[in-house]
Amino acid sequence: MLRAMSARAAPCVLVVEDESAIADTVLYALRSEGCQVRHCLLGCEALVQARAGGIEVVVLDVGLPDLGGFEVCRELRRFSQVPVIFLTARNDEIDRVLGLELGADDDMAKPFSPRELYARGCGGLRRARKRSWAGSGMARSRSTATDAASPRSS
Repeated sequence: MLRAMSARAAPCVLVVEDESAIADTVLYALRSEGCQVRHCLLGCEALVQARAGGIEVVVLDVGLPDLGGFEVCRELRRFSQVPVIFLTARNDEIDRVLGLELGADDDMAKPFSPRELYARGCGGLRRARKRSWAGSGMARSRSTATDAASPRSS
């Protein structure tokens, strides 16, 4: 999702959307930006795809025909911290708050701008990569190496 991160492989985005017109728009926009994209129509399919790994961002419709998006997000959070962006036709504050409380990273109301969706996905991906990098111990190792190499004053 980030051209600035071109040193990395193209990120893989899982789009979970059952409305074909919306799915086509999202898939086209993300592919145009260089993303690898997987698409599911159902929540149960999305969970299988997410468990298989390799997903870096999930774009998740709230109103799916099998499991609702809220339930998918709840289940997803049991095994993954991948960034989740909800797409919803619901504009009630309670729905947005519920999605965020269940672990979504962002929420966009339909209709939405594909460019804004892309930008929000980039933000989620950046934050996830920073968390991963910081949690890996690389940040501590780098600061220790820097401290050891710097002159000490007495």
